[in-house]
Amino acid sequence: MTGTTDASRPKGPRADCVADSAGGITFDMAGHGAGEAPLPERGGEPALVLRRRGAAPAEETRLPLTPAGGDRSRAVLPSTVELAEGHWDVSVGDRPVEPGIRDVRALVDRVPGPSGPVAARVPYPTADGRLAVRSWLRARHAEAGDLTFGEGACTVEGRLYGAPLGAGAVAEARLGDEVREVPASGEGHAFAFTLPYDRLARPSLDRQRVWQLWLRPSAGAEPVRVARILDDVWDRRNVFVYPESEGEGFRAAPCYSADNELCVRVTPLP
Repeated sequence: MTGTTDASRPKGPRADCVADSAGGITFDMAGHGAGEAPLPERGGEPALVLRRRGAAPAEETRLPLTPAGGDRSRAVLPSTVELAEGHWDVSVGDRPVEPGIRDVRALVDRVPGPSGPVAARVPYPTADGRLAVRSWLRARHAEAGDLTFGEGACTVEGRLYGAPLGAGAVAEARLGDEVREVPASGEGHAFAFTLPYDRLARPSLDRQRVWQLWLRPSAGAEPVRVARILDDVWDRRNVFVYPESEGEGFRAAPCYSADNELCVRVTPLP
């Protein structure tokens, strides 16, 4: 939860959310009960609006608000409605919606269906106390699973969606135009690879470097970004903290980006 005060919290309706394992989200909120301001309408129909942050031109998805008993109203984002990847702010008209109870238990260890792109949506509270939805939408996806650690290396296990693992599969650590490859193994859609940190510390470091991890499923195939998006965590940066390993002139550890994509951070020793 955030540390916003009542004075800084936006004044608006509050929505409880329930996320389902298929990717749908149900929003329940106070509707036309006593003391409630009328919900803004467009074309005579009240709606919950999702607007993609930073999109140009503006991009929004409107969800009809319908009576749900008592003074409650309900809007449903079906799993079949496509949301572009990004952060979607939730509002009613121009009024931001505050987060209420968020039930995201169904997202834990979610396994997507065998066909179609991988879509993940997580409702979350923003730093200023508003409700938003983090959406990922990827035709192919390499879901990071367990990470284990040996001397001077980490091993990443995971599952590949949208393509099988084939001959010549490699994992790639990328930093600009620099690429370091290590073999990837597995069977079917499972994959694993071990990345020695010293491969990422040469030549000698003069500053911190953050290498992005990719999986090339087979020789000649397009690489797939390694990330972890199939659960209820919308930002893993401060949630998943891994042990650092020291090498000759450097220390290194895996980390996640703001988009939940797996990286390795390599820092020179003083």
